[in-house]
Amino acid sequence: MPLLEVRDLRVRFGGIIALDSVSFDVPDDAIVGLIGPNGAGKTTLFNVISRFYPVERGDLVFRGESLLHERSQNIIRRGIARTFQNVELWPRMTVLDNVLAGYHSRFHTDYLHFVRAGLRLPGTRHMETEARDKALEILRYMGLERVAGHPARGHPFGVLKKIELARALASAPSLLLLDEPAGGLTHEEVDRLAGQLRQIHADFKVTLLIVEHHMNLVMRVSDRVVVLDFGRLIAEGTPREVQTDARVIEAYLGTQQNGAP
Repeated sequence: MPLLEVRDLRVRFGGIIALDSVSFDVPDDAIVGLIGPNGAGKTTLFNVISRFYPVERGDLVFRGESLLHERSQNIIRRGIARTFQNVELWPRMTVLDNVLAGYHSRFHTDYLHFVRAGLRLPGTRHMETEARDKALEILRYMGLERVAGHPARGHPFGVLKKIELARALASAPSLLLLDEPAGGLTHEEVDRLAGQLRQIHADFKVTLLIVEHHMNLVMRVSDRVVVLDFGRLIAEGTPREVQTDARVIEAYLGTQQNGAP
């Protein structure tokens, strides 16, 4: 069974059809690239999976169960975490506290939790110690241990991207949605990122679904690639298959406009 099944998905904003009859699977323990020209519907699809946007038709099935009736705040507890094109951190909180927020997001936190935390009850102290240890472990893994106690603001963009990724990993996801992880990075950082993504996939045993405009990165790290254009799926396959698909070449290069048949 695939980890995520996108079934005949249709999303409309007024008179604009953002996604039209999109269907594909994300296999468990895979890295899947999601590509397409600007406006193809890639981030819209991420927002649907995150349950920010409603759908007009179709279904999203994760681990055999539909996500369509799930609230957005519960998606992370189902095992889906995400990063964003524009880094979403709490700038005044420390780097460590940002990552701790990812750890705590896995659990249902109610009023009694805050009462126990305020009273410093033994069970709560143990949970907080465990959370801190795991967060520091992830920061060390990401090479961020030196900035753990610093505010999240003011760091280079590449560091902010790593902090956000560390926070997502702290939630122990089964599926990690990466929205343009290479955006704003230098050529050297993008080159290192390819190896890091493969390593994260192996070490954390997490399936990756990656929206990215850096084609070299996508083709290097992906097991499969899905291509959208104007909200429709136009190709799906291995990186080699997608790179030689005439519909993909036309979508990116406009071969018809250049006189190609």
